[in-house]
Amino acid sequence: MLRFDHVDVSIAGVHVLRRLSFHLPPGSTTALIGHNGAGKTTTARTIMGFTAAKGSIRLAGEEISGVAPHRRPALGIGYAPEDRRLFSAFTVEENVLLPARVGRLSAAETKRRLERAYWVLPELKELAGRPAGSVSGGQGKMVALGRALMLGARLVILDEPFQGLAPVLAQRYAEALRRLRSDDRQIALLITESNPKLLESFADVTLTIERGEIVDGAH
Repeated sequence: MLRFDHVDVSIAGVHVLRRLSFHLPPGSTTALIGHNGAGKTTTARTIMGFTAAKGSIRLAGEEISGVAPHRRPALGIGYAPEDRRLFSAFTVEENVLLPARVGRLSAAETKRRLERAYWVLPELKELAGRPAGSVSGGQGKMVALGRALMLGARLVILDEPFQGLAPVLAQRYAEALRRLRSDDRQIALLITESNPKLLESFADVTLTIERGEIVDGAH
């Protein structure tokens, strides 16, 4: 589904990704494991077009390196950043629906995807009318996942989704990901994490990144 071939990224003169290469097959759940500063978030941001990258990035066989960042979600990519980036004055449901409106999905398709998000994350329906600024940090990560599902028909990227979650919420989040996988066998999931133990029972493939290079795992 997604292929990186010799991708280089430098930020403020620092070489962050070094000829990074890996492949995410359709239907796979891939854990990208590494310490802080290893390049996990930069990899996620590069997929979304937020860095000046060199090399080849292909989605479903199509080169997307030249696609502008604001157009990449419409290719079927959903992204839940580490810091969630919710609009606090909007309701939870308005935050979830925002990508569909930006992507100009039809009313019928928007309804279908919202219903899927609520099936994957039942607590979102209970929180739907609350201002996003009033939810807890863990609940905010649930909202960010729901928002990513609105456009993530091919690939969903989750950057450090378990960071800071209480054990109960972490379990609920993992259950939501399992529901998503049971509902859609073709969507690819890329999950970044510092602690490999959190994903060892969930991921099909584990890639370890150090200093911007894959040092262990499937390429």
